[in-house]
Amino acid sequence: MIDDFFPQRPKSTPTIYAYSDSNPKFRGLLKVGYTDREAQERLKDIYPIKTPGGPPYKIVVEESAMRDDGTSFKDHEVHRVLEDFGVSRADGEWFECSAKEVTSAISAVRMRESIEKSRDLHFEMRPEQNEAVNQTASYFKRYNVKVNGRVPHFLWNAKMRFGKTFAAYQLALRMRWRKVLIITFKPAVQSAWEEDLTRHIAFEGWKFLRPQDVSHQSTTPDEPFVCFGSFQDFLGRNRSSGGIKVKNRWVHKTHWDCVFVDEYHYGAWRENAKDLFESEDDDERSFSEGQGIHDFDEELLPITTNAYLYLSGTPFRAISSGEFLEDQIFNWTYSDEQRAKKNWQRGDNPYRPLPRMVLLTYQIPEEIAQIAGRGEYDEFDLNTFFAASGSTSSAKFSHESEVQKWLDLIRGAHLPSSIDDMRLGGKRPPMPFSDSRLLQILTHTVWFLPSVSSCFAMRNLLSQRQNTFYSDYKITVAAGPSAGIGVFALNPVKRAMGNPLCSKTITLTCGKLTTGVTVRPWSGIFMLRNSSSPETYFQAAFRVQSPWTVMNPSGLAPNEEEILKKECYVFDFAPIRALRQIVDYSCRLDLNDKWSPEQKVMEFIEFLPVLAYDGSSMKQIDAAGIMDMATSGTTASLLARRWESALLVNVDNETLQRLINNEQALQALMNLEGFRNLNNDIEIIINKSNAVKNTRRKANDKKINNKKKRELTESEKQQIGLRKEIQTKLIKFATRIPIFMYLTDHR
Repeated sequence: MIDDFFPQRPKSTPTIYAYSDSNPKFRGLLKVGYTDREAQERLKDIYPIKTPGGPPYKIVVEESAMRDDGTSFKDHEVHRVLEDFGVSRADGEWFECSAKEVTSAISAVRMRESIEKSRDLHFEMRPEQNEAVNQTASYFKRYNVKVNGRVPHFLWNAKMRFGKTFAAYQLALRMRWRKVLIITFKPAVQSAWEEDLTRHIAFEGWKFLRPQDVSHQSTTPDEPFVCFGSFQDFLGRNRSSGGIKVKNRWVHKTHWDCVFVDEYHYGAWRENAKDLFESEDDDERSFSEGQGIHDFDEELLPITTNAYLYLSGTPFRAISSGEFLEDQIFNWTYSDEQRAKKNWQRGDNPYRPLPRMVLLTYQIPEEIAQIAGRGEYDEFDLNTFFAASGSTSSAKFSHESEVQKWLDLIRGAHLPSSIDDMRLGGKRPPMPFSDSRLLQILTHTVWFLPSVSSCFAMRNLLSQRQNTFYSDYKITVAAGPSAGIGVFALNPVKRAMGNPLCSKTITLTCGKLTTGVTVRPWSGIFMLRNSSSPETYFQAAFRVQSPWTVMNPSGLAPNEEEILKKECYVFDFAPIRALRQIVDYSCRLDLNDKWSPEQKVMEFIEFLPVLAYDGSSMKQIDAAGIMDMATSGTTASLLARRWESALLVNVDNETLQRLINNEQALQALMNLEGFRNLNNDIEIIINKSNAVKNTRRKANDKKINNKKKRELTESEKQQIGLRKEIQTKLIKFATRIPIFMYLTDHR
């Protein structure tokens, strides 16, 4: 039933209140408490007996206990701040203070100006985190550097909310490491790494060193520590001398137990990042691509270590390129998470707060869509439809009247409503801003548009007189240089939300805030731009899957957790494009070799249901329907697909050198068509690769001129192209093996 995908949101209003009592023994005191209702209702429970002359209490403070990021707080946090202010606690929740002091304490807690520094986290690893640690530790312990010729590296292909920081630190404990270096393409993740290490009791005694900590002299020889920084910082050079930054020399001299490479997909998805942020300014594009990615090469890092751990939520390129083989990858996907949530049977379910995603696709009515059809299937082109020009207040859509009809459409207009439509089976589908069930859930949404101009054009259109419905929503444009770079664009969004339980917002973006941020109140995203890669599509889509809960909503059960967001929604108005993304994402990240693509899609949509409106009715689509709509229907056999996997073929320098050294194997390959010049190709790759590395090493302490840079770039392109060609040929050769295995008399 479609109704199952639109649950009611719990009605909770976390509130901090304070009141005085007319009883003389309470003179000068205020009672400071918490409730999930209005203060007046709560006090009726405390003072159930009516007295002559009205109630004996007076409410002097009633403030929201919600922060603008969707989290809530309790009265005991306000009590602690009051005591920090020097206020005397008379007894229990009674304080010798004024109403102004209470509101100041509430404001301090809301703004997180008073943070408990003690270790107050004590949760255990979830099963999949424990499995990741066990699998990785086992690989590192059995790996032989002398035999393999390189430092071991392992990949965690784990979706957001996996808890990578906590699990990675647990791996450090398991391996008895003492010196861990964290290098990232996204410096904004520092707070997450620091909080887990400094607040969880499991890591008592560990020290966290930030980029501003110029050395580790403050640590004792026996004290384990973690050093955090960005590639840009650790690999950066002094502008004057060109050498390593003085403050980072100790990092380069230290031999590390392990290097954690965080947010690795930013180092491997440059082209997709450029596509995602093509409409933004140069600073945003540079930031979005990740800091230091152009200097990253594991073999060229001027840092020594015993192991590398790579962390990413969408490592498509790393997997498809064969960079990591099967026994070097731990996988944890959205389907794994939701299956664990469904099957949990013992005690409190740790996956319970994680909302299920629902994809709703809509076929745009012909009279609206006709101005934007193109491509092989005459698909609805979102970038054309939402194209705009101008900036800020002057921005305007090229097809404003059609976009206005679209705004009416998502409110329920332009749908089958006539008698003739209904006779043909037409049925009004659930539209985002007309269906009552969706309306009470979609109080905060993000709209993903093609350009900065289209974001401002949408804001301008929403503010026009004919769109009075949208006047209830605060519109924030998170696009262009004025919005701030990276996570700094989040502050205006949070300010617009205020108390997210009482407000309604729409955030307009063309790239900002679609990667690496958490906005708990967002419950829906509108995909209003083209995207050819599943990385960009699902990086953005998963922004709305952040859990949103309130602890102890009644104020009577400290461990009770109320879930405010059980479902979250992705709205797409280019159905074929959306279904292709589903197929691509589910097949490329699910490495189960025994399943066909249809089985992988079936597994994925069991936990991410797809509802499609075809112009007459909305129905849930099964895996076969998705495959039919998204592909041509032609597939290779399951066995052949297995042998086509890049996970079977590694073409790094060490492997190619071993092949050159194995004369019998090399000659056997060169007897095959397509491999006649294999030895020459391999020698070119190794020589070019070594030449590039030697040049870069020599350039460590001096600048490379533009001519040398061009030569390096051409050499890199040549050896990368040859390497890819050899990998393709080897995969093609591998696909012949099952034919020999099963269709000949030789076994």
